[in-house]
Amino acid sequence: MFFQHIYDKTLAQGSYLIGCQATHEAIVIDAKRDIDTYLQIAKDNKLNITHITETHIHADYLCGSRELAAATGATMYLSDEGGEGWLYEFPHVGLKDGDIIKVGNLSLEVIHTPGHTPESISFLLRDHPASDNPVMLFTGDFVFVGDVGRPDLLEKAAGIAGTKEAGARDMYASLKRFEALPDYVQVWPAHGAGSACGKALGSVPSSTVGYEKARNWAMQFGDDEKGFIDNLLAGQPEPPKYFAMMKHLNKSSRPLLIEVPHHKTLSKDEFLNAYQKGMKVIDARSKMEFAKGFLPGTISIQGNNSFATWAGWVLDYNEPFIIIADENQKEDLTRKLMRIGLDNIYGFFYDIHSLGIQLQSSATVSLDEFKSLLNNDQYQIVDVRGTSEYEAGHVPGATHVFIGTIEKHLDQIDKNKETILYCLSGDRASIACSLLKKNGFTNVSTYQGGWSEWSQKVKSDKKEHSPA
Repeated sequence: MFFQHIYDKTLAQGSYLIGCQATHEAIVIDAKRDIDTYLQIAKDNKLNITHITETHIHADYLCGSRELAAATGATMYLSDEGGEGWLYEFPHVGLKDGDIIKVGNLSLEVIHTPGHTPESISFLLRDHPASDNPVMLFTGDFVFVGDVGRPDLLEKAAGIAGTKEAGARDMYASLKRFEALPDYVQVWPAHGAGSACGKALGSVPSSTVGYEKARNWAMQFGDDEKGFIDNLLAGQPEPPKYFAMMKHLNKSSRPLLIEVPHHKTLSKDEFLNAYQKGMKVIDARSKMEFAKGFLPGTISIQGNNSFATWAGWVLDYNEPFIIIADENQKEDLTRKLMRIGLDNIYGFFYDIHSLGIQLQSSATVSLDEFKSLLNNDQYQIVDVRGTSEYEAGHVPGATHVFIGTIEKHLDQIDKNKETILYCLSGDRASIACSLLKKNGFTNVSTYQGGWSEWSQKVKSDKKEHSPA
């Protein structure tokens, strides 16, 4: 048996290519959209991708199953569970609980595991030349390392009211099936730490049924279904705005993108023409570079692993946009955006200093400066982290305005006061600062040390002043 875990750090998303080396057939589970990765792995290992499947209709990224099927001619095997409203709306081989997918001498048994979503399925793999006992379980967003999939996304992100409690009850029942599997079975989920599909995902890529039964918080409630449901629904992070669009695009017909697109580099005149007409501009340079000098009205989103997530919060899928970046970032940023379907890139531009436009700058404050401002009525401290982060601990007197919805809550920030923004370590505060500046706020600074530095300082002070 051939096995490879493909992990995208930018979305904390895992997919899998599994092959029978005797027959050279292979299956891909939960493919990302830039499919050249799978084509190259298959070529390098003399495998033919003949089967493609998904664990569920994904909300956090645009699945590449259809692109991969178009490129290889492989058959798509997708869930037909979940009932009306939860069926894929394009041709595929439907899967039900107990069905078997055969890939050469391998087999994958379908287990319906609703909870995260109604149609969610897991795949129990057997490598028959070695043993008829199961060896791996591909759980999608059902069971993660140390966590389970959240059942509230349909309600919070897709606006489908009244689904989170039903999903939580389904999750409780699905976990009972999981716990009945042999302890030695390996668990390979679709996400790791950093994903918004759960609240406490572990950073290691895989686990076992036995380990999760012993250590996963969600499996410690026994017969206390209510206790499980209450804990599962509490403290879930805000789902990114683009999740609703992903649900739609992953379920319905859409244009396919077989290759990574090559977006044009804009000339100075092309950039100025679009910029002056009001086209949205994302500046993907580092937060330090942006703070030193940026074009008025541009939005700072660093081109790091969180780039696509925050772009999904601030960009509209129907609007073209420009990216300011270093030239060597072009392909990387294109891939990151295509993975969530943000294909409407008008072009890239590299040298804002050549435009002859007076640049703006943004100020930062040190820890000592930040401390001195806390009791000053002329300043407003704004925490832009998520609600659960804020509730777990925040700077005294700080107003909470979540970065993802800050443009909808500008009325909570006083333009007549100096505003100091902070997050965990400065990245989100930098994005928020650029959004406020874009909306006419002039007296805005960021505390780059953030809650990470502040909380450590508080702990240090307490230790220093505690009795011996």
